[in-house]
Amino acid sequence: MQPDPNVAPVVKVAIVHEWLEHFAGSERVVEQLLLIFPQAELFAIVDFMPASERGMLGGRKVTTSFIQRLPFARKLFRNYLGLMPIAVEQLDLSGFDLIISSNHAVAKGVITGPDQIHVSYVHSPMRYAWDMQAAYLRQGGMERGLKGLFARWLLHRLRNWDVRSASGVDMFVANSHYIRRRIRKVYRREAAVVYPPVDISRFQVAQRQRDAFVVVSRLVPYKRVDLVVEAFVRMPHRTLIVVGDGPERDRIAALAAGAPNITMRGKVPHDELLELMQGARAFVFAAEEDFGIAMVEAQACGTPLIAFGRGGALDIVRGVEDAGGPTGLLFDRQTSDAIVDAVERFAVLAPLMTPEICRANALRFSEEAFRDSMREVVERVLSDDTRSIPAQTASRNTD
Repeated sequence: MQPDPNVAPVVKVAIVHEWLEHFAGSERVVEQLLLIFPQAELFAIVDFMPASERGMLGGRKVTTSFIQRLPFARKLFRNYLGLMPIAVEQLDLSGFDLIISSNHAVAKGVITGPDQIHVSYVHSPMRYAWDMQAAYLRQGGMERGLKGLFARWLLHRLRNWDVRSASGVDMFVANSHYIRRRIRKVYRREAAVVYPPVDISRFQVAQRQRDAFVVVSRLVPYKRVDLVVEAFVRMPHRTLIVVGDGPERDRIAALAAGAPNITMRGKVPHDELLELMQGARAFVFAAEEDFGIAMVEAQACGTPLIAFGRGGALDIVRGVEDAGGPTGLLFDRQTSDAIVDAVERFAVLAPLMTPEICRANALRFSEEAFRDSMREVVERVLSDDTRSIPAQTASRNTD
């Protein structure tokens, strides 16, 4: 009996993720990949995801590596970083046609054969092994001494492995044009761009008085919330609300001390965060981020952005020259002076940045948009192959 050329055969799919610990940004990508490919099996270096967050797995069993069983792995699995290249190479994917890796460390290093297709969705090449090595060593107190020497040796080995393992990837997909440039720099490979999925439905526009400026962030050094606070200390006529917590909290609170226009709110529940974003004049973002999901969430609330013009902000912010209307403005230097200047320019341009335009911009980054784009990329990779993904595996957002 001849096969029906109009009926696509089923493709066996494996999804490989680094580690499952908490449901965060990269896990949202895995969640959406599992919706696109419900027949897929899931692999990870370790799986310590708590029961309360395992809904994304749809009851799947996760195949893990030998690191799962090493001493103290539950709490200290990151200390086994040097073993992770070996661990990911031991995952047996020989029975699969299509492998999709969700990579920010080692997942792309899985071994595949010549008749298998490997698509790697890259959140970022290993930051701490490449251009952020100096900052990583400095923040870890490993700039000198035997510990620092060992860390440099380990990162050198990881860089060599990282480049070599890139040759096993058939198609790279970057989560922003910034990461696309990093992939080109590190691996000398081109990549498609598919923006990460943002749950737009959790953030809505509301009719609220827009008074204060808002910054929402983990309070860690590279987020540069300190610069935002320093800028608003110099603008006592403008109100700033700082939302978030982290190791920089005390230092940032000290910078804001004596400035009645600045309020430190700490970490807040989602409902309160939503109200703050909906009532903000603008969302201020001073970090150089791979993408910046919080910026999209602010746009989904109809809130304009004032952002540092590097990294993912360049993909998100639409300027005054955009035909669809502006959704924010960028500043080109990571300084408090630049932020003060940007806030003053925003006061003039703000009437052009309507909630409706900001909300429409956010829809470009929805979960449905991610699923459609990823499916298109995979179909393109398989287009020269006799296999294709059956239509019934596609998932549509019903929000």
